[in-house]
Amino acid sequence: MIGAFIPSPDVTGFAVGPFTIRFYAVFIIAGIVIAVWLTSRRLRRRGAPAGVVVDVALWAVPAGIVGGRLYHVLTHPADYFYEGADLWRVLYVWEGGLAIFGAILAGSVAAWLVCRRAGIRFLSFADALVPGLLIAQAIGRWGNYVNQELFGAPTTLPWGLQIDPANHAFPPGLPPDTLFHPLFLYEMLWNLAGAAAILLIERRVSLRWGKALGAYLIVYGTGRAWLEALRLDPTGLLLWGVKVNLLMAALIAVAGVALIVVQSRRHPEPEPSPYLPGRAPTPGATVPGAPIDVREGAPG
Repeated sequence: MIGAFIPSPDVTGFAVGPFTIRFYAVFIIAGIVIAVWLTSRRLRRRGAPAGVVVDVALWAVPAGIVGGRLYHVLTHPADYFYEGADLWRVLYVWEGGLAIFGAILAGSVAAWLVCRRAGIRFLSFADALVPGLLIAQAIGRWGNYVNQELFGAPTTLPWGLQIDPANHAFPPGLPPDTLFHPLFLYEMLWNLAGAAAILLIERRVSLRWGKALGAYLIVYGTGRAWLEALRLDPTGLLLWGVKVNLLMAALIAVAGVALIVVQSRRHPEPEPSPYLPGRAPTPGATVPGAPIDVREGAPG
């Protein structure tokens, strides 16, 4: 923060020989690496084999990128489909525009398929993933900052975000020195707080059988619904006069509550292992790098 506002950077990348490295991509990759590391550590402590998280990531990450981009394009048609538009911009991921809802949906399908093949319960994998996923999303929001996107209504608060008036998303009719709510910063802080809360709760109660996933859906859904209500996004798709992303966020939060309620009733017992029935290693078999911790409420 400089002075009485947050300035937006005037560069979006740097050159390495003939290539341009975009900061947006750097933050996304950094978040993925941290999420894979933390998820692998958590899942191995629960008895899963070493390397399974990397196997899932090799399929889920590309699927998530494709799904996130497709969702963004479909929910922002005015940005890409108009008279004289360059349709190749649909593929310009480095300009921003990876919708987390589409990324989670497509990535989850890929992760479910890989987990099933590896003999791992998908909900066990998801429970291990969610703190790292929230941290990764928080890191990725710095990419939104660099690209001058994800901002809200005008504000006079000291942490107002400066946006280049030449930015296509700058609301018409406003003075060029208008400052905006830094929604990227709000979401980053919300995600980090959510990750910390889930990790702390796990030290006291068991969040297995998909309950940690349910907590993630509640945390992210409620936070994102609030942010979408503040967001200036004139090209976003509307359903019944309401932003589709706001509706999706609310639906996700409700799904999180339902998941916790249903799984608490179906599985009051401790989760025995992260393996699918009949897929666990035989007794006495050694799984390299997979210390087993199945205590009820065990941290991690």
